[in-house]
Amino acid sequence: MQIKPRIQLLDVWQAIAGHSFSGGQWDWGEWGGRSSVADAERLLCLLYPATEIPEFRLDNPDTTQEDVERVLKEAGDATEIPANLVSILGEFMGKHHGGDLGPTFAGGYYFLAEDPEQELTKEQRELGVVDSFSMSVTLCLATLGFLKVYRTKTIRTDTQELIQELWDSTSQRLTAAMVNLLRSFTINAFEAESPQGQALCGLLGQGRQSERVVVQRFQERFRALRAVIIESFTLGVEIETQLQNENRLFECGWAWSLVKDAPEVETSAGIGVQPEGAAASVPYLYFTVVALDGIQDLFSRRTLTLGLLNPEQQRLAEALRLRWEITQQYWSEIARFGEGRWPLEDIPWRTTGQRLESEYFSLCVASILVHDLVRRQATDDDLARTVDIVERLAERGRITSRMTDDDPAVLLHNPGVALPLLGSDHIGPAMQWSMTDFSAQLLKRTIQLCTLSRNLDSYDRLLRLAEEILGHLWRRRRIDGDGAGLWDNVHAAYPSSQERSGPLSWNMTERVAECMVAASYLHKQPPIRSADLTTLARALLSESTHLLGKEQMEPAPSPQSREAETLKGVEADLKRARHLLDTEPGTSCALALGVLARLDTLARARDTGAGV
Repeated sequence: MQIKPRIQLLDVWQAIAGHSFSGGQWDWGEWGGRSSVADAERLLCLLYPATEIPEFRLDNPDTTQEDVERVLKEAGDATEIPANLVSILGEFMGKHHGGDLGPTFAGGYYFLAEDPEQELTKEQRELGVVDSFSMSVTLCLATLGFLKVYRTKTIRTDTQELIQELWDSTSQRLTAAMVNLLRSFTINAFEAESPQGQALCGLLGQGRQSERVVVQRFQERFRALRAVIIESFTLGVEIETQLQNENRLFECGWAWSLVKDAPEVETSAGIGVQPEGAAASVPYLYFTVVALDGIQDLFSRRTLTLGLLNPEQQRLAEALRLRWEITQQYWSEIARFGEGRWPLEDIPWRTTGQRLESEYFSLCVASILVHDLVRRQATDDDLARTVDIVERLAERGRITSRMTDDDPAVLLHNPGVALPLLGSDHIGPAMQWSMTDFSAQLLKRTIQLCTLSRNLDSYDRLLRLAEEILGHLWRRRRIDGDGAGLWDNVHAAYPSSQERSGPLSWNMTERVAECMVAASYLHKQPPIRSADLTTLARALLSESTHLLGKEQMEPAPSPQSREAETLKGVEADLKRARHLLDTEPGTSCALALGVLARLDTLARARDTGAGV
């Protein structure tokens, strides 16, 4: 299925408008307000593309494009849509605010009991989760950017008051989310002889290196990073002592929620009470990837250009950026540890903290590696090996290969990969988190790699893979009924899987919207420059220029004649071909060939007239 982000995103928006608006009014539905994560994802399906893709902007009624207004007609016209969004966003901020307690980030119905026979407590449902912290960062930045433009386009006093109220509540939520991300970051140090150490040594050694060799190489490879962590972070006495011991291994990243006994973050902002943590001090690959995705929005070009962060938020953003960079560097090194085959190439990945293995965790590590490849402008070798990995993941996930009878790969998509949430059993039944977005996450990383690639072979492989994954995802949309055109109907792609009931998957729908935004970046960047085409274009331009000069030595045609118009067109095309030579050599070739054809037509006509 060809990737056409504008058309496909308009389809998604039309389905969302039909589902969520009734008579021009937003309808949260039965499940609205029961999970801050789901509600944020739902709003980001609209707001993220609207603030990242200029053609989808909704903040200026004068520039809203006709096809965008048409698919959102259920939400009103170009003037009513931004006003409605202000009202809807205000409702979200109110639903997920605890009064004096400040903004809340409840996982709600996204939390599941490990034992289906048990019911989670209200306190457990209300626990904050890293998914919500990260989504709130992205949503709040998108909201602030939207408001910054829209407030200059309306003169209504009541609307301006609503905009200011929403600005204040959004800024408060953004600050609270950043503080919670800082308090969810963790570093876990452990002995090589411990079960976690044994698991990490086995992962890195891949059965080819002894534990002693792995520990020695780990010490050498992470000595500088270990020093940066000790110098840069305020750590507890115990963890700092453990990190200073180079015989200890360590991991860093984000836990599933606020870490138990995590100290409060000093801040001058009024964000309410900083709650007690419940999560064990163990990094999770999934939540680490989620956190990295949100944190990078804090220092995007758009955030910096619009000046969306106040001084206190800038301070917090710098602290998060340091953790973002260290975490990327750590997991990128882990993924490529040693010589020869990478640990990441040994699929499926085995986690050390939770003792689980799955292709989903391989995708998580690959996602962090993609972040790092973008940051440090990867070598062709690193990129080619990563392309192999995503192709294998698509095959193992039965996205690009045929299912077998009772295929266990189907479980990746339905019911998904279950993560036990360590520490949750201290306040009620043990909880877990289910990840069902393997296909959408794989598509996003494939498109990001495609954007990064400047090698024609890798680019073509990635683009073909992305088209196959998109076709798979498009088959999984609901065909009819509530939420038609949205996700997730896993049964449509995997008939042997059980049909699911329950709410729409805003998680999957939002991930697809992210993929469309990533695809828009891909299509807007310059095409890969081919050295062979550039050489050919230079030769064609040289010959075209020479023959044009020769043609201009002939008697000048009448200014109104067809020949004169042809020569003007030839000169314009040659100028355009020279301009595109370095960026679009293929187009330059095509223009030069057209010039040569027209010059030859003029020469033949002259020869025929002369009886040659």
